[in-house]
Amino acid sequence: MSAAKKLIAYYRVSTQKQGKSGLGLEGQQAAFAEYVRQTGGCQIGEYIEVETGTRKRHRPQLQKAISHAKCCGAVLVIAKLDRLARNVYFVSGIMESGVEFVACDNPHANRLTIHILAAVAEDEAVRISERTKAALAAAKRRGKKLGSARPGHWDGNEDRRTAGAHKGGQAAAIANKQAADEVYEHLIPLVTEMQAGGKSLQAIADELNAMGHTTRRGKSWNRMQVSRVLKRA
Repeated sequence: MSAAKKLIAYYRVSTQKQGKSGLGLEGQQAAFAEYVRQTGGCQIGEYIEVETGTRKRHRPQLQKAISHAKCCGAVLVIAKLDRLARNVYFVSGIMESGVEFVACDNPHANRLTIHILAAVAEDEAVRISERTKAALAAAKRRGKKLGSARPGHWDGNEDRRTAGAHKGGQAAAIANKQAADEVYEHLIPLVTEMQAGGKSLQAIADELNAMGHTTRRGKSWNRMQVSRVLKRA
């Protein structure tokens, strides 16, 4: 009698709220349990991803599941193909990893079928987004106020509005810093070396301009910009 096939479950829920409530998760777990019953497999791992569909390339739990499956020679099992990804990028990544995987809603699909289904799912997601944007744009043209701009939306919730604005400002500042760090990363060693050589901030700025470097906003360098880059170092 052959040994039971080792199986690793990968579940994905699209928001933190769903992850905490179990909404959508129970259905995926039930599909996996039925697949185990039908195949006589043995579950050796479970990974739950809580993220949004817009962050298509950031799924640490999926990477852990793939590594686990490769290490143990196990099959990666997902409840539905669209739970894995709504783009070809992730399906291709899984297939190129060499890990055997199966979708419970289409267990007999071959490589070509899975590529086609992933492409269709990705196209559907794009079309839904386009229809939503078009509908919102049409509503705005009609003068309809949307979201937090609706009359009376913040009545009695002024504190929440202030807190939200503060939180949004903090998030924007962090994002702005990260963007600047990425842009100036290659210049930090050069600027640091110039400073170590005894050059003033303005002299460094002049040399950067002479070399054809610009700030991330396309402007010429000045001593203040140089000072900011040195602080990043």
